Amino acid sequence: MTSDTRGGDTRTMYDRMLAGDLYIADDPRILEASAAAIDLITAYNATTPRQEPLRRLILEQLLGSIGEGSGIRAPFYVDLGSRIRIGARTFANFGLVALDVAPITIGDDVMIGPNVQLLTPTHPIAPGPRRDKWEAAEPITIGNNVWLGGGVIVLPGVTIGENTVVGAGSVVTKDLPANVVAVGNPARVIRTLEDDDVAPERQP
Repeated sequence: MTSDTRGGDTRTMYDRMLAGDLYIADDPRILEASAAAIDLITAYNATTPRQEPLRRLILEQLLGSIGEGSGIRAPFYVDLGSRIRIGARTFANFGLVALDVAPITIGDDVMIGPNVQLLTPTHPIAPGPRRDKWEAAEPITIGNNVWLGGGVIVLPGVTIGENTVVGAGSVVTKDLPANVVAVGNPARVIRTLEDDDVAPERQP
């Protein structure tokens, strides 16, 4: 394996990517991992719910891990797939985009509405490095029993605490604590959840 000295670093761009450091996505290992993920996700998106055993097999090959009883409605889109870990009994509706340049960890019993985006990649604000194609990524963590409403966007580096509800269309730019309801762009906490909050509600 050859090293890449751009930026004065002797590591490969693939190793830099895995470390969460700036990298350029022209490393053959990055390109191969991306191509393999595209093959699998294309196959997955061509299946129907009647092909559940095949769908499960593809997800197990694509993802870092997926727990018992979890399911994802097609279409589903990833960067690498292998850096996504999903707990048990989690459900993601149509159109989930999970760009996993950095790890994406999703807990147990999570509900993900349609067209949610989990975005780990970052790009330099300075025009020069951005033009030179440098990029990086920061991990996303979604705690147990979180509900992300339809169209929610979670930005790089965000952690959402367990039981928290994020209202439809919100953009989560910073960490949210456990047991709260958050809405808006940027998402802000509007109330704390109590143990007796059991009545069904519309998405906030």
